[in-house]
Amino acid sequence: MREVLEQFLTELAAQRRASPLTVAAYRRDVARALDLAAGPGRPLPPGQWTRELLERALHDLWRSGHAASSVARSLAAWRSFSRFCVRRGLIALDPASALPTPRLPRTLPRTLPVRELGVALDGLDRDDPASLRDRALLELAYSSGLRLAELVGLNRGDIDRPGRLMRVRGKGRRERIVPVGAHALGALERYLAAGGRPLEGAGTGAEPVFVNAKGTRLSGRTVQRVVSRRLGHVARGLGVTPHALRHSFASHLLDRGADLRAIQELLGHRSLNSTQVYTHVSRSRLRKAYSQAHPRA
Repeated sequence: MREVLEQFLTELAAQRRASPLTVAAYRRDVARALDLAAGPGRPLPPGQWTRELLERALHDLWRSGHAASSVARSLAAWRSFSRFCVRRGLIALDPASALPTPRLPRTLPRTLPVRELGVALDGLDRDDPASLRDRALLELAYSSGLRLAELVGLNRGDIDRPGRLMRVRGKGRRERIVPVGAHALGALERYLAAGGRPLEGAGTGAEPVFVNAKGTRLSGRTVQRVVSRRLGHVARGLGVTPHALRHSFASHLLDRGADLRAIQELLGHRSLNSTQVYTHVSRSRLRKAYSQAHPRA
């Protein structure tokens, strides 16, 4: 089954256009179940990929204290792998189809307050290389609602400076065009010019926009550290991640009257259901404002 797993992951990346992060997560989740039955790295016959095995693996996840979201992701990986094995004729029935899906708590996205976020971004007005890069990074993430992988994957050729637009490669390698705000574009131009890489003449080049001290593409982990260091105080001690900027982008647009369908397009959501969570954010703010302001609330 180890060889089958590699074939499954190849199909996942090539035909279903899964991101490298998704492929890595599926590899880890399926391998965990295989290791439970046969031992780390040891072969497992197809006949031992059974419901009993997956129930043991499920129990092991809960016992180890994994969150419901992690368990749900593992189940998704096992189900997808099981269907692949059925299609290939390796097993007759899908052993994962009857496994119960954990009930996921509905949590509202954490957003950063508009004023404090603006002050924090404007405070990065120094001319040292780190400040120039970090401001461009944060301004662009907030300006265009980018996912972490989309942000680090940006190339200079993706920026249309005259049109103030940007090409983004999202989940499933789907591309979308998003606007770039004036503050973000200005910060980006200053950062690139200071590094001797002006935005003019970028053409369709594949040179990464954000690089480290060695000139190679910035990693997602580095971006996470930048966000935590530069914006931690804005989150008021609650913790902050790069995705908080994406949540703030959507929530702030909705608060100011932007159409939900337009926000869906900007975020690159395939389904409107994914975008509708932001309506709950705005409703909670409306209820809070009502309870604080109405004399008979």
